[in-house]
Amino acid sequence: MSFNLPIRKIIHVDMDAFYASVEQMDNPNLKGKPLAVGGGGKRGVISAASYEARKFGVKSAMSGNLAAKLCPDLIFVRPRFERYSDISKKIRAIFYDYTDLVEPLSLDEAYLDVTENKKGNPSASLIAKEIRQRIFNEVGLTASAGISINKFIAKVASDYNKPNGQKTVKPEEVIGFLEQLDIRKFYGVGKVTAEKMYQKGIFTGLDLKHKSLEYLDANFGKSGRYYYYIVRGIQNSDVKPNRIRKSLAAERTFSENLSSEIFMIDKLKHIAHEVSRRLKKSKVAGKTVTLKIKYSDFTLQTRSKTLPYFISDTSIIIETAKDLLYQEKLKNSVRLLGISLSNLNTETQKTRAELSRSKTERKSISVQLKFEF
Repeated sequence: MSFNLPIRKIIHVDMDAFYASVEQMDNPNLKGKPLAVGGGGKRGVISAASYEARKFGVKSAMSGNLAAKLCPDLIFVRPRFERYSDISKKIRAIFYDYTDLVEPLSLDEAYLDVTENKKGNPSASLIAKEIRQRIFNEVGLTASAGISINKFIAKVASDYNKPNGQKTVKPEEVIGFLEQLDIRKFYGVGKVTAEKMYQKGIFTGLDLKHKSLEYLDANFGKSGRYYYYIVRGIQNSDVKPNRIRKSLAAERTFSENLSSEIFMIDKLKHIAHEVSRRLKKSKVAGKTVTLKIKYSDFTLQTRSKTLPYFISDTSIIIETAKDLLYQEKLKNSVRLLGISLSNLNTETQKTRAELSRSKTERKSISVQLKFEF
């Protein structure tokens, strides 16, 4: 990997508490109040929390029961994913006014490469500010942004001045920014890895930088090389428009634990139907069916089977899921079941950007160092 990579101008736009903010926008009575999207019922899990709720420690992926204990006045609302999707499309339309190099990560965040942009504006910081203002004016929601030379640093930076703010890490500031960064804020370092790094005396980017490539490979496996380069500001990962989906899934958490396979099959039929609907809507099919089982003690198990042909039909998905269910005896009662399809027929396709790069080498743009960042 070359240390003399072309410098790019990358923006990471992240909507502020997106689902919760949409609900507060649509219902003024909810503004200024602690709000959780999802999480209702005995086993509900929160999809998003408003900033008013976050002050009490409420956050996404938390159980509704725990959230209600932390914030007794918490208001629960049902998620409306079609509404969120509609809003997301309006936001992306704004992105495309500036560049075609847009890589959505989810409904509420995306990377934009504005090194060469439709506005001819050399300042990525000013572009980010203008995009955020347009989102507020045209959609009614606030967004935060991070701006830097690659996707990793831009994503980390976007979290610095939330909500409704932005942070730019200029090329000459990258090394210092990464060296002082808490290792827990490194995108891709989860709780388990962070704990392992702490045990080895790695608390900041500078501590990580002092470790050799051989040391990181030996202690962190395949991720070691990633950590070695990323802490040096090196990430050769382009913004990928039309990013290819690698899997599609659906799952359900049950209000009561299930002990009988007969009841589980009934639930699996509904899940398989939803997976099939999503596959057909996305016009894709897959070969590998994976059954996800979460037991009442929260242990997780997956069972997979790869077929010799692509499928999207409900009947085949459910039959394969049933085979996987009966593959071995269940270890405990079950609180959640899920089905996913991977090894999709999209994986053999190349994006337009990849095809373009195969015809001609991407030209060096290091001249942008002369521009205002």
